[in-house]
Amino acid sequence: MKLNTQGRYALIALVDLSSRNTKKNISLSEISERQNISLPYLEQLFLKLRKAGIVKSYRGSFGGYAIAKSPDLLRITEILKAVDQDLDLGSEKKNLLKQSKTKEEVLSNKLWEQLSANMYVFLHQMRLSDIAADQLNPCPAVPNFVTIADN
Repeated sequence: MKLNTQGRYALIALVDLSSRNTKKNISLSEISERQNISLPYLEQLFLKLRKAGIVKSYRGSFGGYAIAKSPDLLRITEILKAVDQDLDLGSEKKNLLKQSKTKEEVLSNKLWEQLSANMYVFLHQMRLSDIAADQLNPCPAVPNFVTIADN
């Protein structure tokens, strides 16, 4: 599993969009300005998100974007897949296992396969509403691993 800026920025933009307590549609230029993400990049991402049915676009003087379905139902894996994130755990790991030359290498590669599977499960359990409502709990093993500061 490889996560890139497309997934990261799509998630930031969707959290921005879903956390606005307004009935009006939000323009990409507003999101671009608030989140410091280039407007052309957002346009590319939102084209993919619209094709996947995650957002709706509206034209006209009240135009902009809105979340197409409830953030309570929108899983993070769905968002990442929509922007072409590599969530296929099988193909890359199977190739590693086939190319492995020693038993120890095979056993070590299984660790990375298990890590990827756990990452996928974690992301699949999370919903957009969990992030927008700051409902992510710190890991008990490393509670101070990530700190969030308001700017």
